Amino acid sequence: MKSTSLAIKDVVLLEPKVFGDTRGFFFESFNQHVFNEAVNCNVNFVQDNHSRSQRGVLRGLHYQLPPHAQGKLVRVVVGEVFDVAVDIRRGSPTFGQWVGEVLSADNARQMWIPPGFAHGFLTISAYAEFLYKTTGYYQPASERCIRWDDLQIGITWPSVEGTPLLSGKDLQGRSLADAEIFD
Repeated sequence: MKSTSLAIKDVVLLEPKVFGDTRGFFFESFNQHVFNEAVNCNVNFVQDNHSRSQRGVLRGLHYQLPPHAQGKLVRVVVGEVFDVAVDIRRGSPTFGQWVGEVLSADNARQMWIPPGFAHGFLTISAYAEFLYKTTGYYQPASERCIRWDDLQIGITWPSVEGTPLLSGKDLQGRSLADAEIFD
């Protein structure tokens, strides 16, 4: 598996070696030892999640506060999304900056988003199925959301027809300046 630190070095893009022929393909989507080496720490995943979204659905920017902070290993098994991580660690030299990558069933890429980052994605194919492993259990009382269109962050989202489709919860996301974040 090839691993590449992105512009924010703690966020890592993982690209498996895909073996394919006329019958189809095979790749190792997760190996704990290889993953820990790629992200240079010992990570323990406790929960797997699976979502399906239609074109134009934007989910995020989500995170959980300590002591229930979550790291996420994300990938797409059907379709294509634009996936984003935003550094919300107040003392970080990359605080408020973001990185984004296209993740798709075709490219089989995965992105490691460590605790201390807000995460979101925009579905850019007709629909997408999104899988993610988390290092912490879902704790509704610790969950927070930052606005997807916060001008301070300035994410350049791909164009989709019309306004992105958001949940009621995501419509109430706060600006980074007003959000509870990591100290």
